[in-house]
Amino acid sequence: MLRPYRLLGAVPHASSLMTFSLLGRLHMPAFAMALVFLMVDWTGSYAIGGLIGATVTSGQAIAGPSRGRAADRSSTPKLLVLTGLGSGLGMAAMVAVTRWVDPALWWLILPVAMLTGLSHPPIMQVCRAIWPRLTSGPAREAAFAVEATLQELLFVVAPMLAAFAVAFWGPVVAMLCCAGWATFGAALFAWALWRAGLREAPRAEEGSASESGSLFRVPGFVSLLAFFTLLVGGVISVDLLLVGWARERGTPELAGLLAMVWAIGSLIGGLVSGGFTGRPRLLLRASLTALGLVALVPALPPIADPGSPWLVGAILLIGGSAVAPTLAASNGRLADVAPAHRRSEAFGWVASAGMLGAAIASPLTGWMLDVSGPAAGAAAAAVLALVSVGFVVDHIARASRAPREKKQTAIT
Repeated sequence: MLRPYRLLGAVPHASSLMTFSLLGRLHMPAFAMALVFLMVDWTGSYAIGGLIGATVTSGQAIAGPSRGRAADRSSTPKLLVLTGLGSGLGMAAMVAVTRWVDPALWWLILPVAMLTGLSHPPIMQVCRAIWPRLTSGPAREAAFAVEATLQELLFVVAPMLAAFAVAFWGPVVAMLCCAGWATFGAALFAWALWRAGLREAPRAEEGSASESGSLFRVPGFVSLLAFFTLLVGGVISVDLLLVGWARERGTPELAGLLAMVWAIGSLIGGLVSGGFTGRPRLLLRASLTALGLVALVPALPPIADPGSPWLVGAILLIGGSAVAPTLAASNGRLADVAPAHRRSEAFGWVASAGMLGAAIASPLTGWMLDVSGPAAGAAAAAVLALVSVGFVVDHIARASRAPREKKQTAIT
């Protein structure tokens, strides 16, 4: 089981690229929490804080594909340094607005929030696009598994660091720390790419997909985007329904503990699956993730009232073990179908699809919680994940049909 990890460790610069890509993303989950504290401290309104956060997220979603396209066509280290600097300055500008502008004029921060999101450095998509250039086979799948698994860990560690910074120094200092790390982290990853000789994007091979053509014409690409949108929506909904259930019980701290159990399950599953040598079976992994969400439904109120934290924790631990492996397998699939010279752009579209999934699922799950309780919220998340499995089936059919059609066209 350790063989793929040994193969990955033997790839020159793989360890440093993985480390610095994750460090470059450390501020991203922390920024979301620090931003909420800062905006609520300034305006006194969670609704306004949520709107400002959604504006930043919208900017990130819009910029994802274009930033990936720029990484495919220009100097990637230079792009990372420039966008990291822009992102850091944008966060600092948001702090300045909260210090110098009256809260009654809170809407003045929206353009700054949008520009901050648009400056988001494309670290995630660049990182995922480089693994097929560096390695192949089991080592490549191990790289995707490690990256997906450790990114899950970031979403546990980074918000905790942000919470400590807010508690000890206040939201202004926490935001400025995120701003500084946005610039410094992007520069670190840029340096790692430069040192590894990955300064320029790969050129398009003759006979490959047109550089100016749409990725949406690549067989199976749209199905994968739809899969990412719905799966991420279903997975993200779990945190919200846990908060709703914990608040109903009068034990809000339980939400954090169960979310940690969910993340630990994903961490274990990702590390174990990364040691498999066979080709990842995306359909099986996506189905197991969906079944994990389905299993939550009868364990939550009003079906199970009040519900057992031990049972819910066990379901989250087991069901969560499929999340990181599913994301790793889907990233590998995307790397297979996207043209080599368009991979950063493809992963940029995936990042935007995930944000769209969160935007769809959060209000849906919240509405189900208000109307019928946590079990209904879990059911909504499960439905999203089950429908995403259907798009995996569609992707496999389209991707497998494409080579046969191409061969027939060549013969005729």
